[in-house]
Amino acid sequence: MRHKRKGRRLGRSSSHRKALFSNMAAALFLTERDPDFFEGMYQADGKTAVNPPKHKGRIITTLAKAKELRPIVERCITLAKKALPHQEAAQAFATDAERNSVAWKTWREGDGWKKWNAAMAPAIALRRRAFAMLRQKDAVRILFDEIAPRMTDRDGGYTRILKLAQPRLGDAGDRAILELVGRHDRKVKTSQKPAFTSEENATDE
Repeated sequence: MRHKRKGRRLGRSSSHRKALFSNMAAALFLTERDPDFFEGMYQADGKTAVNPPKHKGRIITTLAKAKELRPIVERCITLAKKALPHQEAAQAFATDAERNSVAWKTWREGDGWKKWNAAMAPAIALRRRAFAMLRQKDAVRILFDEIAPRMTDRDGGYTRILKLAQPRLGDAGDRAILELVGRHDRKVKTSQKPAFTSEENATDE
């Protein structure tokens, strides 16, 4: 019996399970990449082109893995949202000069860089915490720069799980979609009753 041992083992060791969730969370964030990123990329055979994901912000996996991965993804988004105020505060002390230019070196040696560094330090610490979970720089960049600003109006519930009807081939495992909310949301259309004017009511009488 597994008393007070939460979570599914999924037939893996702890290190294997941690690496699995890290790769899956990074894969979910990397689906948000621009389609131009995949141009000129080929698979191992050197002939088949690599196609971009059909749906951004969505991966398909087993239902058990999706339920275990969802808290990890939402924790990463929460870290990214906490860094947004610090990044905005640091922009007041940032410079637009090109790196290693004379203007940039002057800013680097002055008080502007010290103020920028002090304001940006908490955001960098949060990025490092996210990198420790994802282990991919591109995924962390997309998480902080693109996904977190879209979730500013939400207090939680950044992902949803949709169970698929067709099981997985081979072992008939339950499959599910894990996706980010806000992109594939269903729009409910409310029906409106026709408004009758007073003239129409008068003629009917």
